Amino acid sequence: ESENILGYFVNVERIPNSCSDSPNRIFLKEGQILLNLSLAYYRVNISAYNEAGESPQAIYIVPEFSARDLPGQIHVKRQGINAVVTWTPEYNPKCFVVDWGTGKEDMQMKIVTRAAGNFTLDNFQPYKLYKIMVHASDVCQCESFVRHEKTFGVTHFYFVEGVPRTGPTNVTILNITKHSALVKWDEIAAEDRLGFLQGYRISYTDSSRKKSLTVTLNSSTTSYYLTGLKEKTIYRVQISGFTNAGEGPLTLSQPFSTPKYGTVEPLCICI
Repeated sequence: ESENILGYFVNVERIPNSCSDSPNRIFLKEGQILLNLSLAYYRVNISAYNEAGESPQAIYIVPEFSARDLPGQIHVKRQGINAVVTWTPEYNPKCFVVDWGTGKEDMQMKIVTRAAGNFTLDNFQPYKLYKIMVHASDVCQCESFVRHEKTFGVTHFYFVEGVPRTGPTNVTILNITKHSALVKWDEIAAEDRLGFLQGYRISYTDSSRKKSLTVTLNSSTTSYYLTGLKEKTIYRVQISGFTNAGEGPLTLSQPFSTPKYGTVEPLCICI
């Protein structure tokens, strides 16, 4: 039926939208549009129309973009039961729009019209990762934010950090030789970290328990070579992650044996 289409209606809705106005509606003749949006979440509803009327809407959620080359830095600090967000604006727009939440489903929005570089936020839960965005707008009217706001800065924040609820997964021992072995693992999932992951700790012990070592690694590391091992010896490896709140649980004990000669096949325990 495309030959009968007269044009399109495009509704651009900001998420969240604490304003009482309806979404911005755009009329198009062609089937494409260029939107210059901030880093806030947006929902785009598209429908076609002809002489008979308007079609059902197609809904498109604008994907989350990485915050690169933003003009400002945001700092968040816990203060009692609230959090204080501070920033240093390069200029003084008519207002700032602050978004915060764990995702687009529960974002909250506040409009700051006073000339200040701080704002107090509430309704935080412990052990959850929050995204906080500050946008600037020189047109301080609800219906204008979609078209005029520009993202000043983005940051992430835990109101209360906890220790990881699990260790890393898919711990694998590879390239086992008489005196070394490669340990690999998958990083702890974001929802299981409960805080900003600072790194991992690998503990390994020989079967006689005469030699036990612990190695601390940064959070971007997902493999490590164990060296200085003894031939024909059984070792057990365990890994944990840690945040500023402390260390999480160790993985299940992962055994492997060093050969007297050559190498052995890899061993994997997948959790």
